[in-house]
Amino acid sequence: MQVKRSSLVGYCGIILALLLSCTEQAQKKQKDVSPQGTDCSQIKALQQNAPSGVYLVQPPGVKSPFKVYCEMRADGGWTVFQKRSDGRVSFDRKWAAYKNGFGSLTHDHWLGLKRVFSLTKDKTKTWIMRVDLWDHNDGTAFAEYKNFRLGNEKTAFKLHVGKYTGNAGDAIRGAYSGIDQNGYGFSTSDRDNDGCSPCIFGDIAENHCSISEQGGWWYSRCGSASLNGKWHPSGDTWVGHQEFTGTHGKPLNFTQPRQLE
Repeated sequence: MQVKRSSLVGYCGIILALLLSCTEQAQKKQKDVSPQGTDCSQIKALQQNAPSGVYLVQPPGVKSPFKVYCEMRADGGWTVFQKRSDGRVSFDRKWAAYKNGFGSLTHDHWLGLKRVFSLTKDKTKTWIMRVDLWDHNDGTAFAEYKNFRLGNEKTAFKLHVGKYTGNAGDAIRGAYSGIDQNGYGFSTSDRDNDGCSPCIFGDIAENHCSISEQGGWWYSRCGSASLNGKWHPSGDTWVGHQEFTGTHGKPLNFTQPRQLE
C-alpha cells in the first residue's frame, strides 16, 4: 500500500525495527548453544528454519548473555526491542526502566537502551532502523534508516541514523525544521534531554516533552516521532514528510541483523 501525502488516521500498529546488516560472514555454528548467537540475524543465518521466539544472545564484548525476542519471518533475524499491542503495559517509565528494559519479551516490552547499545556498538556490523505501521484492514507503511546506532549512557544513548527510505515519512528528522531527533539523547520524566527551556508551540509552552507525552523517547523540541507515549485509541504518532499518523493498537518495535549482499 502506498501512503499518500495526507494524514492516515486509524492505524492500529506501529513497528519500530532495527535491521542489522553484517559486514562479516556468519560465523560457524558453535557447539555451545548458550548463548545461541551474537544477535538474531546470526541465529537466523545458522538456522534458516528457526521459529520466532525468545533466544539467548551475547554481542561481542558483552560479559553476560541476555534474552531477546527474535522475529524469524521470511526476511527474519529481527531482534525485537519494543512491542506495544494493547496498552496493558505502561510506557510512562523513568530512566532506570528504559535503560534496563521492562515488560514481557513475548508480549509488550522495551528491551532496554543498554542492550540496544550493546548490539549496535559492534563496528563490524551496520544497522538499519525500521518502523512499520499497520491498521485493522491490513494497510501498512514503513520507514527505514541506514547506519543506526546508539551512543553510550554518557551521551544519554544518543540516537544516530542515516539515510531514510520508505513511505511512512521521515518523522525522525521531522515534519519541519528545528525538530530533528537525530543526534539527540533519550529523555524520560526524570532525565530531560529534549532541548526545551521551554519550547513554544503557538500559545503553548512545553518544558518537558516526555512528561507531556507520558513516555520516553529521543525528543528534540518534542519532534514528530513519539512511539512510547500515552496509550489511547487515537494513538502513537509518526508524522513525517508524508504526514503519516498511526494509532495505538498493535505497535511492535524490533531490531533485525541481516547479512550484507
